[in-house]
Amino acid sequence: MAAAAAGTQVAPPARALPIGSRLAFGFGSIAYGIKDNGFATFLLLYYNQVVGLPATTVGAAILCALLVEAFVDPLVGFLSDNTRTRWGRRHPWMYASAIPVAIGWILLWNPPEWGPSAVTWYLFGSALLVRIALSAFEIPASALGPELSSDYDERTRLFSYRYLFGWAGGLAMLSLAYAIFLVPDATHPIGLQNGPGYARMALFGAVAMVVTIIGSSLGLHREINYLPRVPASHETLAEHVSIFRRTIANRAFITLMIASLFAYTAQGVSFALSNYLYQYVWHFHGADYQWLAASLLAGAALAFVLAPRLSAGGDKPKIGAMLGLGNATLAVLPYVLRQLGLFPDIGSPALIPLLLGIFCINTACGVGAFILGSAMLSDVVEDAEARTGKRSEGIFFSGSFFIQKTTTGLGTFIAGSVLAFAAFPVAATPELVTPAIIDRLTLVFICLMFSLYGIAAAITSRFPFGRADHLARLERLGVKAG
Repeated sequence: MAAAAAGTQVAPPARALPIGSRLAFGFGSIAYGIKDNGFATFLLLYYNQVVGLPATTVGAAILCALLVEAFVDPLVGFLSDNTRTRWGRRHPWMYASAIPVAIGWILLWNPPEWGPSAVTWYLFGSALLVRIALSAFEIPASALGPELSSDYDERTRLFSYRYLFGWAGGLAMLSLAYAIFLVPDATHPIGLQNGPGYARMALFGAVAMVVTIIGSSLGLHREINYLPRVPASHETLAEHVSIFRRTIANRAFITLMIASLFAYTAQGVSFALSNYLYQYVWHFHGADYQWLAASLLAGAALAFVLAPRLSAGGDKPKIGAMLGLGNATLAVLPYVLRQLGLFPDIGSPALIPLLLGIFCINTACGVGAFILGSAMLSDVVEDAEARTGKRSEGIFFSGSFFIQKTTTGLGTFIAGSVLAFAAFPVAATPELVTPAIIDRLTLVFICLMFSLYGIAAAITSRFPFGRADHLARLERLGVKAG
C-alpha cells in the first residue's frame, strides 16, 4: 500500500465491507431523504397553498437560501478534509449536526403569523439553517464512501445502500403525510391544506433525523481505524486555493457536475410539481397516495438490486447513461400518452395500476443513474489523488452537493414559474383548476423533463474513464485490487 510518510495510509484497501457498516452508511441518508421529501414535495405547496405566499415568491426564497448554502458547502468540505481528531476527519461533524438539524426543521414548518414580506424572510432563514446543518452531516458522511474501500464494485454497493435508505426515509414520510398528518378534517376539507398537520409532521421528522444521524455515526464509528490516515495540512490560504483549483479542474469531475446540473434541476422541477400533478392531473385520493409511496419505494429497491449488478464487470458511465435515458423517457410517457388520448381515462380501473407501474420503473432508472453517478464521483477522488497527491473527498462531495442543492433550488424556482405560467390558483379547489390550466402545466412539464434528463444522460456517457482506468490507478497508488 502506498504511503506519503512512514506509517501513513493514503488510500483505503480494496475490501468488501461488513454488512453492518454498509447498513450504517445507508441509514444516515434517511435524514437527507426526510429533508429532501419535505423541501421538494411539500415546501412550495405549504407556503403557497397554506401560508398564502405567491408560488414565485416561495420559489425565489427557497432558491436564494439554497444558493447561499451551496456556497457554504465547499467550506464544510474543506474543514472536514482538514479536521484531525481521535475520531478522524468526519465523525465530529456528523455527531455535531444532529440537534441543529432538528431545530431548523421544526422552525421551518411553524412560521409566525407575520406579514408576507416578513414570512418570506423567515422562510429564507429557516430553510438556510436546515440546509447548512444537514450539510455538516451529509458531506462528511458521503465523503466516507471512497475512504471506506477502493474496490470499484464495493463503492457502487455502498452508494446503493445510501440511495435506498434515503428514498425509503423520504417515502416513509410521504406515506405518513398522506395517511396521518395531512388528512382532511372539519376545518380543512383538502388534506394538503391542513396547516397544523405540517407542524406535527415536522416534529416527527425532526426526531427521526436526530435518531438516524446519531445512529449512522455510531454504526460507522468502528470504521475509523480503517480510514486513510492523512497527514495534517499546513498550507496557507493561497496554497489551499491553488490546490482547490487544480483539484476541481478535473475533466471527469466537470463532466459529472454538468450532468448533475441538468439531472437535479429536472428532479427539483418534478418533485416540486408532483403533488399538483397527482391531485389535479391524475385525481389521486385516499389510498392512491399509499400505493404511490409503495410503488416509488419498490422502484428504489429495484435500483438497489440492479445498479450494482448491471455495472458488475462493466463500466459505470455506459450503464448510467442507459438508465438516464430510460428515466427521461418514462418520466414523460404517461403525460404524452394522456395528451394523445391514449392513456386510460380518469376513473378507469386501469389508470392507477398502469400509472404506478410506470412510476416504479421510472424511479428504478432514475435512482440507478444517481447511484452510479455517486460511485463515479468516488473514482474521481482517486484520479485527483493520482494527479495531485492529495485526498480531497470533502471538496469533491461538497462540489456535488453544491450542484445538487443549487439546481434543486433552481428546479423549485422553475416549478413556481411554471405554476404562474399555467395560471394555477392559490388555495386551489378542483373546480378552479380548468382543463386549459392542466394542459399548459403538463405540456411544459413534458418539455422540461425530457430535455433536462435527456441532456444529463448524454453527458454522463462522456465520463472519461471506467473500470480499466480505475485498476490502473490503484496499481499506481500501490493498492491491491479486490
